[in-house]
Amino acid sequence: MLSVVVPCYNEEQRLPRTIEQIERYLDGNHVAYELILVDDGSADGTRKVMDAAVDRHTGVRVEALPRNRGKGRALAVGVQAAKGDEILLTDADLSTPIEELEKLQAALSAGAGAAIGSRALRGSRVEISQPLYRVLMGKVFNLIVQAVLLPGIWDTQCGFKLFRADVAHRVFTDLITDGFGFDPEVLYRARKQGVRIVEVPVVWRNSSPTKVSAVRSSLDMLKHVIRLRFSL
Repeated sequence: MLSVVVPCYNEEQRLPRTIEQIERYLDGNHVAYELILVDDGSADGTRKVMDAAVDRHTGVRVEALPRNRGKGRALAVGVQAAKGDEILLTDADLSTPIEELEKLQAALSAGAGAAIGSRALRGSRVEISQPLYRVLMGKVFNLIVQAVLLPGIWDTQCGFKLFRADVAHRVFTDLITDGFGFDPEVLYRARKQGVRIVEVPVVWRNSSPTKVSAVRSSLDMLKHVIRLRFSL
């Protein structure tokens, strides 16, 4: 079975379409799956959207944090609850279409323990780009991540990642980073454990608005990367 984990914070507007697209694709391809929606302390109608999805579809489950903790913590809760043999992490805005799942599954079938979507490889297709300043900040951040933690991985921050279940449960256990900087941590943990990580070019479409602050979130992620280098 496939587990799909979607972290959500104030996603009342975008979440209904995302749920519909995931269900239509997986049901249409006769995939055995569970869709785990994690409410990260939302203050809008996100939980009502989730509960309606549970009532409509037997494959949907909800996990909820009592207060907003951050994307990394929400995913850790979702992964802990997941029962599938493979665990897909995808964003609530579905910037990478769910149809790209097949590419990541092919990498796992070929022996990878983790397959991560990438916007930086030849073959990637960014159909709607971020503003230029965000693109440049992202490139600088990834260069720092390569230098400090993960040489050879060009895009750690794409929110579309598929793990073998045993790998996901190991790397998300005892997660240090609650916020947006969790990606380098889980990938660094995986690499230290000898897990083969494959970067896969995918389609990506920027979705506005974003909850990632260009300055505050970037500085926070950088701080966690430096801390990880010396603590793990």
